[in-house]
Amino acid sequence: MLRSLLIALSESRRIRSIAENSALGQKLSRRFVAGTTVEDLILAAVAMNRAGVRVTVDSLGENVTNREEALRSEARYHQLLDQMARHKLDANVSLKLTHLGLDVDESLAHTTVEELLQHAIAIGGFIRVDMEGSAYTQRTLNLVRELHRRPGAAGHIGVVLQAYLYRTEEDARLLCSEGIRIRLCKGAYQEAAAIAYPSKPEVDANYLRVAQQLLRSGLFHGLATHDEKIIGAIQAWTLQEGIPKTAFEFQMLHGVRRDLQESLAKQGWGVRCYIPFGTEWYPYFMRRLAERPANVWFVLKSCWKG
Repeated sequence: MLRSLLIALSESRRIRSIAENSALGQKLSRRFVAGTTVEDLILAAVAMNRAGVRVTVDSLGENVTNREEALRSEARYHQLLDQMARHKLDANVSLKLTHLGLDVDESLAHTTVEELLQHAIAIGGFIRVDMEGSAYTQRTLNLVRELHRRPGAAGHIGVVLQAYLYRTEEDARLLCSEGIRIRLCKGAYQEAAAIAYPSKPEVDANYLRVAQQLLRSGLFHGLATHDEKIIGAIQAWTLQEGIPKTAFEFQMLHGVRRDLQESLAKQGWGVRCYIPFGTEWYPYFMRRLAERPANVWFVLKSCWKG
């Protein structure tokens, strides 16, 4: 019930406006968001690299409503790619298609992502197209598959799949057959039981099935989870199967279990931290609370201490 409430709140434009413009809201967001500027992001990314953890950087925002907003979002990502190269960060970028104009014009989103892909190729970088609600799943996969077929694009663009969707196992099979790198997560949107597993045990079981499928593919994938039981099961299975620790990476969020991230890295496992920044943090922040409602207490506790 709390998860559903938090997801519903994440979609409230009125509450979002109040939160993003209030000092208290900005203070609460700092558990999961590195800050509001590129400089804030770079500082956080450098710190994680020094701890032996790779990073993914994300300029927060989604569902832009006009071409000008989409182009501003694109420009920010080009800035991020330049800064990553300048600071020699072990980093890639994550982006949402609705942040780059998908709701405005599908061809606009295609063009903006294609231009970012060409930039990433030029600097030897990588972009990951994030997955949004199920209404965008097929269009997202279509765009990534089409761009991945471009000359020189292989290994420079990947996508996210969500383990709570019934279709994910088949999607993973298709993408792997085309050599496309995948970030597997559980999923953070409210979806109908007709298309998504309704219970946590079912989602967890599918996550492990798909994770094993990905690791058998021989491609370099990211497994996004903070669940220590799932992490332990994956570690045991990969060691049993003779899959090297360096053949994939665990991916976790900024502000969540940094101790675990650094511990895994010290043990030789690949680890990547997802670091978002920006003023449009509210939807992201609320979905992080919804993924693990216990985070509500930790956020309030850290705010009280602050």
